[in-house]
Amino acid sequence: MIKYAVIFLVISMIAGAIGMTGVSQLARKIALVLFGLFFLGFLLLIGFAVLIDHAVSAP
Repeated sequence: MIKYAVIFLVISMIAGAIGMTGVSQLARKIALVLFGLFFLGFLLLIGFAVLIDHAVSAP
């Protein structure tokens, strides 16, 4: 998912440099949504890892 976010970010920067602002804004929004989903998934994974660690190492 992070790969697609980076790809859309690069597309947005190239389209912005060329002058296609509509394409640039759309690609930027898609990249932000994908990055947000990736970040939330990462935080959930860290949270589950902490919960499992506390459950396993409890005396």
